[in-house]
Amino acid sequence: MIDVPVDTPAGGDGVGVLSEVETEELKSELIKVEDEIATLRQVLAAKEKHAAEIKRKLGLTTFNELKQNLSKGWQDVQASNAYKKTQATLSTAGSKTSSAISSVGSVLSRTLGEIKESPTFKSFEESVGNLKAKVVGNENNAKDGYQSPTATSPTAEEKLPQDSAPF
Repeated sequence: MIDVPVDTPAGGDGVGVLSEVETEELKSELIKVEDEIATLRQVLAAKEKHAAEIKRKLGLTTFNELKQNLSKGWQDVQASNAYKKTQATLSTAGSKTSSAISSVGSVLSRTLGEIKESPTFKSFEESVGNLKAKVVGNENNAKDGYQSPTATSPTAEEKLPQDSAPF
């Protein structure tokens, strides 16, 4: 069980009991402060309305304000040290990546050039060329006894039997 002094209010903070006069003075002061707050709110509302009217006359819209705020914010971000460090890092990474891709491209180009000049590739290229000439046909094919596949293929009409049924 807790002992509570008789002169302390149950929900009080232990400061002590106020006299009736002090209580009335504090209540009166509280009413005055609340009235001042209400008056200040009215003044603030009037000032905000006046500011909105001035902005409207100047052609300043909420969208323009937002745009200006975003622009200012972006400028602030760009001026920050973190942004500058990130930008420098990404720039370095980009240049290194670019040079790496360039070197890979040149290596591939050189390697493909070497392959193209190799005897194996030249032999393969010659074989493909001969095969193409035999398949496609040219003036020499008739002499060699080769005929074009299109010359011996039956036409679509020759392949399909003629049917006079309506369905």
